[in-house]
Amino acid sequence: MPRTSRKKSETGIYHLLLRGINKQTIFEEDLDKKRFLQALKEYKAKSGYNLYAYCLMANHVHLLVKEGPEELGVAMRRIGASYVYWYNVKYDRVGHLFQDRYRSEPVEDDRYFLAVLRYIHQNPVKAGVVPEVKAYPWSSYHEYVSKPDLVDTEFVLSLFGKNRKQALSDFQRFHTEDETASCLDVEERRRISDTEAANIIKSVCNIPHCSDLQKLDRQSRSDYIKILRKKGLSTRQISRLTGLCRNVIVKA
Repeated sequence: MPRTSRKKSETGIYHLLLRGINKQTIFEEDLDKKRFLQALKEYKAKSGYNLYAYCLMANHVHLLVKEGPEELGVAMRRIGASYVYWYNVKYDRVGHLFQDRYRSEPVEDDRYFLAVLRYIHQNPVKAGVVPEVKAYPWSSYHEYVSKPDLVDTEFVLSLFGKNRKQALSDFQRFHTEDETASCLDVEERRRISDTEAANIIKSVCNIPHCSDLQKLDRQSRSDYIKILRKKGLSTRQISRLTGLCRNVIVKA
């Protein structure tokens, strides 16, 4: 079936979702997240987009951006290609890492803009990774409350008032309230978080990275998959974290 065209934002602002192919993990460790942020910064300068929020999760990324002189789709392809090349060299792998097409939704007014911003920053809390927004190190929340580096903070803070000190206080209080808006997100809900599952995989299989399960011989791999299933990891979750095909896991 032909792809449907993206909804065009009248403001030029979009909420983007990039995810791993087959829901695979795209960040094995902190260095991977740092490299992705480096790519965001590099192509932000080249493409001219504004970045208002980001959150890096184990197998997906949320971005709140305003399109610049270069088409946003081109910028996202540049970022993806740069990161995937580096990732594949590091982990001695080949092929795609991201789904071939990122998902997006237009953000047309200030009210929904702030809803998406909070939704992105609260993503790790709702996923059960951390108890509160400020405890998660891989979102743009910290650039607002400390020193901005990658994110364009001035526009967001201006929506909370002209007095910067009061605006920052209101911004922080705003993030303690639950966001109920239905925003763009991944669809699955897991009993075991990806962080917990990744640690289980590494421990059970005695491997440094989840994707290393692909490199084991078939019998060993099958034995480990059986153990992982008994420990409560779903077929979909094992596939997402290790990059193994679902059929391989089912046959095991």
